[in-house]
Amino acid sequence: MSSLTFRPAPAVAGTVAVPPDKSITHRAFLLAAISDRSVVVENPLASEDTAATLAAVAAMGAGVDGDVGTGRVVVAGRGLRGLTPPPVIDCMNAGTLMRLAAGILVGQPPGGVTVLDGDESLRRRPMARIADPLVAMGAAVSPAPGGTPPLAVHPGRPLHGTTHDLAIASAQVKSAILLAALSAEGETWVREPVPSRDHTERMLRAAGVDVRERDGMVGVAGPVRGISLPDILVPGDFSSAAFAIVLGVLRGDPGVRVTGVNLNPGRTGLLAVLRRMGADVRVEPGPDVAGEPAGDVVARCGGMLQATEVTADEVPAMVDEIPLVGLLGALAAGTTVVSGAAELRVKESDRIRAVVGLLRAVGADAEERDDGFVVRGQMTLAGGEVDSGGDHRLAMLGALAGIVSAAGVTVHGMEAAAVSYPGFVGDMATLGAVSG
Repeated sequence: MSSLTFRPAPAVAGTVAVPPDKSITHRAFLLAAISDRSVVVENPLASEDTAATLAAVAAMGAGVDGDVGTGRVVVAGRGLRGLTPPPVIDCMNAGTLMRLAAGILVGQPPGGVTVLDGDESLRRRPMARIADPLVAMGAAVSPAPGGTPPLAVHPGRPLHGTTHDLAIASAQVKSAILLAALSAEGETWVREPVPSRDHTERMLRAAGVDVRERDGMVGVAGPVRGISLPDILVPGDFSSAAFAIVLGVLRGDPGVRVTGVNLNPGRTGLLAVLRRMGADVRVEPGPDVAGEPAGDVVARCGGMLQATEVTADEVPAMVDEIPLVGLLGALAAGTTVVSGAAELRVKESDRIRAVVGLLRAVGADAEERDDGFVVRGQMTLAGGEVDSGGDHRLAMLGALAGIVSAAGVTVHGMEAAAVSYPGFVGDMATLGAVSG
């Protein structure tokens, strides 16, 4: 386990290009595998999660030329129902891979069972929310007792369309259902309490699928004969950019620019929260990338932030950025409250408990709630020591806390950042943050 100490920086400035979008990289590889053509994926994210997805694609029989570290991967698709799944697929820590692969596998021809498994962290994450709707469509999908991985999938069962009312807005659950719908007889509809990110819908439309919207639902009429995914250029990941943006808001002088960022409205809820808190954040739109809006974000330190409340309807568009709201709240005037975020309990860690514990460890006044947390703002954070617990976003949150603290923060388990942002420490150094 590696430890790094991030020292205080009174001001940071510069330009960074954050890693490519993880969500889009996962989806590009998986949809390319079931495409009727070979697909070039340019600028994929090079991370442990996306490497697991590419390895899974190869294990399911798709041709793969290149790897996530080369900046260009060609996936030779085997068609919508032409994969040859192996007995076991190791999803490592990639929940997106496990959930979306289940939706693809149930539409494959009859064959042996495929078990989707992962590391200790992934084995704690809920999979009944995937299994139940797929079973309702006629699939044979079985999680372990308690509704967690490993997940056993029996391909080849006849699937039929139905309407799914999701209790929790989840892009991964929605995506698994829509991918299964490609091989189901009749119409499949998904209704969420609030809209979640729509990367899968955008990519399916680009591949020629008639993705429909009606009465607040999204749906597909199947069975679809095939898909033809175009080549994909992956834009920058907003969830990774959020760390540089928040650092710019807290210490940017003259400012921090993040280039080529995915600006899908289903991902950028943090920007509205930042503006509500009085942050100086500017978006400069650029051309669309891979059917997704993209551009630059510029953030500056513009004075004292004001506390805010984040409610359940805002969470889906910023679920991965909620930990950063805790840090912002710790340095804002007033009391910041996050509610409706119980989904954080079942991420790579219990992020509600972990965020509150991290904030307290560096001197913040924070407390847990069942579905969120409360942070009472103050002028400074003292600093201290924190442990990532193997969660990449907690590792990076601890680093930012050190940069904006009075005495610095030592982060144990900093290597966890490589799951989504392998170059994080280097990019922080580019902006003027010192670690060692």
